[in-house]
Amino acid sequence: MPVLPLSFKSVTNHEVRLRPVDLARLSGLSTQQIRNYEDAGVLPPATRTESGYRVFGDVHRRALLTYRALQPGYGPLAATAVMRTLHDGDLPGALALVDAAHAGLHEQRTALRATREALETLAGRRTPKATPRTADLRIGEVAALLGVRTSALRVWEAAGLLTPARERGTRYRQFGPDDIRDARLIQTLRRSHYLLDQIRPVLEELRREGGTEALRAAVTARGEALAGRTRAMLAGSGRLAEYMDSLDCTDGTERAANS
Repeated sequence: MPVLPLSFKSVTNHEVRLRPVDLARLSGLSTQQIRNYEDAGVLPPATRTESGYRVFGDVHRRALLTYRALQPGYGPLAATAVMRTLHDGDLPGALALVDAAHAGLHEQRTALRATREALETLAGRRTPKATPRTADLRIGEVAALLGVRTSALRVWEAAGLLTPARERGTRYRQFGPDDIRDARLIQTLRRSHYLLDQIRPVLEELRREGGTEALRAAVTARGEALAGRTRAMLAGSGRLAEYMDSLDCTDGTERAANS
């Protein structure tokens, strides 16, 4: 059910009347940023005085607090998209964006779990034996498997982090199981904001001695970061649910009053 017919009609029907500066002080932002938020759809449309000044109400205060609560877990881009879609009256679309963000986090957890399992396999002194070359994948297949761009794999290869074999004649890259394992580990470390130069010694240690201490520390840090983001998303989604409920309640109240 769309939410927007909740009559962001006028704040004159409510006791609370807020200026842009009031919302700015509430959030520690500039008044221009508040205006930008309205223009971007983060806030519902404000009414205007005869002289053209914006007049906000309590619904705008709640929208601003909701957006600020969404940002730590969902990031500014996704948070903006959710709020704009909601204020456009597309509740299913806004919920779909929330679902997509949670699904993305789940995929990262799945990849991290695979990396952790790979580390357990590599815990011994010997590295696993490669499977027959018939199991090799081409660059597009590896990109699809890991959910990265083929350009990322080429960058990692150019940096010396990956060394896939080449087919005779065609010169197509051939990624064996060890190459795929390394690519997965690189992907995990990059998501934890490791630089390529920081990843190189980790892979070298892994290949040389099967040592995994540095990699274990990185995976642990990544797990803690994901846990923190999950908690932030839960807090943000709780605030969003309250905001959505308040819109529905306002809608119902106004409809009842007008019936």
